Amino acid sequence: MSKSAYPKTLLLPAGVLYLLFFFIPTGISFFFSLTRWNLQDWKFIGLENYRTYFDNPNLRVGFINTFLYGVSTSIIKVVLGLLIANFLTTRLRTRGFLRSTIFFPTLLSTVGIGLTFKVLLDPFHGPVNAGITAALHWVSITAFGPGWLTDSNFLPLFTISLVDVWKGVGFATLIYIAGLATIPKDYYEAASVDGASKRNQFFSITLPLIRPAMFSVILLSFIGGLRSFDLIWAMTGGGPGFVSDVMGSINYKQYQAGFYGISTAGNVILLLFVTALVVPLSRFLNRLEVET
Repeated sequence: MSKSAYPKTLLLPAGVLYLLFFFIPTGISFFFSLTRWNLQDWKFIGLENYRTYFDNPNLRVGFINTFLYGVSTSIIKVVLGLLIANFLTTRLRTRGFLRSTIFFPTLLSTVGIGLTFKVLLDPFHGPVNAGITAALHWVSITAFGPGWLTDSNFLPLFTISLVDVWKGVGFATLIYIAGLATIPKDYYEAASVDGASKRNQFFSITLPLIRPAMFSVILLSFIGGLRSFDLIWAMTGGGPGFVSDVMGSINYKQYQAGFYGISTAGNVILLLFVTALVVPLSRFLNRLEVET
């Protein structure tokens, strides 16, 4: 075997798995999005599913919510994860315990977390609003807690975003800690000798050298936010009404109604939507990394 062919053979197992579990299912999805199908039969109908899908009056809300959810959760994870990681790399006696505590929610079931917070944030019987109401009554204010998941405006989606951040910031923190560990300590010692403050060291040393890890967190968090479904469905089911609907929940509602072809078309559109946003972002971040 030639030297040039040997490295390529090492990629063959991964290539086969990628073909079996990504390219082939994706191609099948594209095909069935052009059909009216069920578990027993299918009929080719062209682009009819796509026309029906785009006629959905709630689709505009789904697109906007999907984008806002992806942007908001990724920004908070990027910033908060960096701050927590920077704190947890200091000389704390309990940093091992704190790292485990921060990362623990990442290991929990997303549906389980959603159902738990749905109970906690119940506007009438949940302990969160009960505590808020009791605190307000203690200072002689007669008021009740907000409808975290039942409000007819932006509050349900914002609340779910915060729960998503609570669950996922540990993973972002872990990536940052790995990135911070690669920065030589000599840089900080030299900066301290020159009289640089901790703040100056953070902006002049940590931020520039942590960029590869930061870019990974940005991409992973943004993709995860755009594809989010299980947490939203467990907490609100896209409601009340269609206030917290995202593309994933809209597609699932079509599937529940038995419109499998329309649901498949929606998933194809979601794939294209995520690709259209993530590919330019990835190229932009790669260009920044090369320039630095």
